[in-house]
Amino acid sequence: MSVDFTISDSTVQGVLFVFEAIGVVAFALSGVVAAVRARLDLVGVVVIALLTALGGGTIRDLLLDRSPFFWVIHQEYLWVIIGLSVLGAMVLRSRHFDLTERAIQWPDALGLGVFAASGAQIALQNGSSPLIATMMGVITASVGGILRDVLLNKVPWLVASYQHYAIIAFVGGWLVWGLNELGASPAVSVAISALVAATWRLLAIAFNWQLPNWRRDDHTGAIALPPQ
Repeated sequence: MSVDFTISDSTVQGVLFVFEAIGVVAFALSGVVAAVRARLDLVGVVVIALLTALGGGTIRDLLLDRSPFFWVIHQEYLWVIIGLSVLGAMVLRSRHFDLTERAIQWPDALGLGVFAASGAQIALQNGSSPLIATMMGVITASVGGILRDVLLNKVPWLVASYQHYAIIAFVGGWLVWGLNELGASPAVSVAISALVAATWRLLAIAFNWQLPNWRRDDHTGAIALPPQ
């Protein structure tokens, strides 16, 4: 008697929803911390959290011509983000936490990993080539953080600090495709790729890993991030 280990489409969609939800919450938290740290009012906190959590996926859906947007289908994301924003602003301000740049980076790292993997898989299921799917993963994982940093009048980590960031999302997207090609189910591919990417980013933060300067005779160094 043979046993069928095939994973149904509904299971794959369920896994993608779970990872997408994790990414939304993680990026929303990073937006809340960044906005509270910048001393924005409650409306500002909500706006920053919404853009950080939903910006990348929205651009992905636009480029892939997916309609309606993922947060229109799952409107519960909006309520979760608004709730986190209000609760987070109240708690962080009332408790007078010492919010550092690293407090933003930890949840951002988790969001980076899961959004890079899930974004790439969504693009592959939409019929995109491996390269386009990988780029969709990078966009999903990075655009929200860029919007957050620009609105808070900061140079985005993606382009200025020589940190392991976009390269992690890029590798994570290719890993999703590679695992699919090796016969892994989409759910397993996303889970492994998200774990690898998030772990890589967390280690890069913990040990301050940086990319090499693009010119060996240029000693200006990276643009310094605010004190952690």
